[in-house]
Amino acid sequence: MGNMPKYYIVEATALPEVFLKVAEAKRSLETGEASTVGEATRLAGISRSAFYKYKDAVSPFSDMTSDRIITFYTMLKDEPGILSSILSVFADSGANILTINQSIPTNGCAAVTISAETSGMHIPIDELIGRAMAAKGVVKFEVLAG
Repeated sequence: MGNMPKYYIVEATALPEVFLKVAEAKRSLETGEASTVGEATRLAGISRSAFYKYKDAVSPFSDMTSDRIITFYTMLKDEPGILSSILSVFADSGANILTINQSIPTNGCAAVTISAETSGMHIPIDELIGRAMAAKGVVKFEVLAG
């Protein structure tokens, strides 16, 4: 039990600058902005040895109340442009759509599930739901999971 790592949540402004630069170097590698550790450390302004010393110990904390994936279920009328208008609601809100699954329409309607990452949203979830429900051709719109 004594070997278990301990974790602390610390405000970024209280951290030594090297920790923030290691996190930045890791981000540039993950996003493809840098293709090698050497390039990432040059961009971040740290040495490779500092990167390797702290890379496994430094990770940004994602606040689960604002950085999460939500899956929505909707029933849409089978008419041209209906799905596009719903996707516009997501785009306008700042949500990042991850997946879209649509069933083959039956009885004039199609079931659609949309998974979206919501950390970039600039409106509350309930407002997104309200806008989606108000869109033409939406029979049902609700949160399925998240």
